[in-house]
Amino acid sequence: MYSETEDLVRDLAANAESVCRAYLPAGRREGSYWIVGDLQNNPGRSLFVRLAGPASGPGAAGKFTDGATGEHGDLLDIIRERTGISRFPDLLAEARAHLGRPQPVLPDAPVPRKAKAPGGTPAAAARLFAASMPVADTLADTYLRARGLTHGGVMGALRFHPKCWHRDEGQTKSIPRPALIAAVTDGAGALRGVHRTWLAPDGQGKARVETQRRAMGHLLGNAVRLTPHDDILVVGEGIETMLSLSEAAPGLPVWAALSSGHLGAVLLPEGLQRLYIAIDRDPAGQRAAERLSARATKAGVPVRVLEPLLGDFNDDLRANGKEALRQHLVGQIGREDRQRLLA
Repeated sequence: MYSETEDLVRDLAANAESVCRAYLPAGRREGSYWIVGDLQNNPGRSLFVRLAGPASGPGAAGKFTDGATGEHGDLLDIIRERTGISRFPDLLAEARAHLGRPQPVLPDAPVPRKAKAPGGTPAAAARLFAASMPVADTLADTYLRARGLTHGGVMGALRFHPKCWHRDEGQTKSIPRPALIAAVTDGAGALRGVHRTWLAPDGQGKARVETQRRAMGHLLGNAVRLTPHDDILVVGEGIETMLSLSEAAPGLPVWAALSSGHLGAVLLPEGLQRLYIAIDRDPAGQRAAERLSARATKAGVPVRVLEPLLGDFNDDLRANGKEALRQHLVGQIGREDRQRLLA
């Protein structure tokens, strides 16, 4: 019986080097393998992708193994990890697009006048962001202010959507809920994805649902650029965490990577002189900081790690206030940048 997924996997394997060059460009070909540091596309020699071999089995073309972590899988897994696509139909659409295959049209389905990009793609993310409104005087503004954050209403990377579709895992029906929308952009400023935080009807907290946050689009290497970078940059995980630093020290340029996994893979801007990594107090945050710090150091960029007193910097802000948070940062930030804490 024909399986399009199996056919796509075979076609990807037959074009394994092309897939690796597109999704793991930090690696290189050595013999019949593509070698790179890891699935986050860091330089190194830990992850091996087989470029040639039988059509099936452990030694098949397109199979990869990471000698450091024991991770293994196929080229679809690599595409999923590198793009951040979570829905399987969207993953297949991405694979078809790379291979130059047409997207399927369901039998007897009316042909749309203008085909829409599948959900989860940058195009879908751009549509959602364009349909959203500025944060000021909305439930998103209420939500942020409840967390001690007063600057969200003037940040272009943040918007509000009053009826953003939400569906928990296992549910078949989507429900419109208010949501804070954040733009994920690349180094050229192009929108590559969005992050959604669904809110309670009164805006005083997150929605009471199993999945309160979800991202779509191409996230890996990109970030929510809350303020423009300068010769320095402060990058961390959560949006509220990084807004808290901006609240206490508006002169600091801040980006949010959205998760510990994405923090370790953020692509740093050219010309950066100093990098500050704002971590959460958990093992995942520590490991992500180590990965990003190693990459920055290799590129010749000095690194300092900023640590909160509590779980994260928003916990610090709400518990102690922004003046106490500013004074806490003074002891961690480099002397040459301390004037920015007062800007």
